[in-house]
Amino acid sequence: MVTEEKMRAVVARGYGGPEVLDVVTVPLPEPGPGQVRIRVEAAAVNPVDLATRSGALAEAGLMTAREHTGIGWDVAGTVDKLGAGVTALAPAQRVIGLRDLLDVSLGGYAEHLVLDAAAVAPAPPGVPATAAATLPLNALTALQSLDALGLTAGDTLLVTGAAGAVGGFAVELAARRGLRVIAQTGPADEDFVRAAGAEWTVGRDTSDLAADVRRHAPAGADGALDAAGLGIRALAAVRTRGAYTTVAGGTAPPPLRGIRLHHQWISADGAKLAELAAMGLTLRVADVLPLERAAEAHRRLAAGGIRGRLVLVPSANG
Repeated sequence: MVTEEKMRAVVARGYGGPEVLDVVTVPLPEPGPGQVRIRVEAAAVNPVDLATRSGALAEAGLMTAREHTGIGWDVAGTVDKLGAGVTALAPAQRVIGLRDLLDVSLGGYAEHLVLDAAAVAPAPPGVPATAAATLPLNALTALQSLDALGLTAGDTLLVTGAAGAVGGFAVELAARRGLRVIAQTGPADEDFVRAAGAEWTVGRDTSDLAADVRRHAPAGADGALDAAGLGIRALAAVRTRGAYTTVAGGTAPPPLRGIRLHHQWISADGAKLAELAAMGLTLRVADVLPLERAAEAHRRLAAGGIRGRLVLVPSANG
């Protein structure tokens, strides 16, 4: 008699506070055609995980209500098994990957995760899995947001929430494109955003963001990447007929003054993820906790003040 292989995973039993998170034992998932199974070594904890667990996403109509919901979007680990037709990846290869489906029963908080091969990329060389796991969701969000803005070298870009996970990657990627970055941040994070490539900073608690930005770009910034979801306050800092994008979860303001608006929703992209992994971007890990302490990680993230990402490690794989 063949014994079915099992693994541990964290799921949300219903919706609510961190207490609804539970470690369960479930059958080991099998990859289908075009998929890979990853032996997870690290999984990042993101704000979208909190919104999933609380039921906010189901309430907003972005996913159907489930009795058990998988949690966790981005992982780092090694390829454990290939589905039929997968040739670009190899068993035991170190990889990173992104799950962009909301409505699933198993997520990245698990010992194994099955993903489409097109959502997986080689891991950054020489980088620990705990750091590599912080790259996929936030760096891809920043990259796709910058692409949507369509700015060119020499243009000015306002990045709100510039010390956050998405904002930090946005500053670094924008500077590499030759954009002149105005980073909105607090005093404690000014050195970080300047090291990432910001040319100027404006205060996080300013009462008139538009006026502060226009001290550096008198007509207004050519574009704004509103990682903090400030809406109309960030839009007011953009020049007439400029460009503005907000990330998922933010509220897009009206298209005043002919400003081109974009609401960025993440989509998995293994090819772009491979490019990001090869760039040597700054990866920030706030702390590493075992899978069993997922609820604690959610509480800490909700409390705020975290710089970098909390990362969960399945103890059996660590």
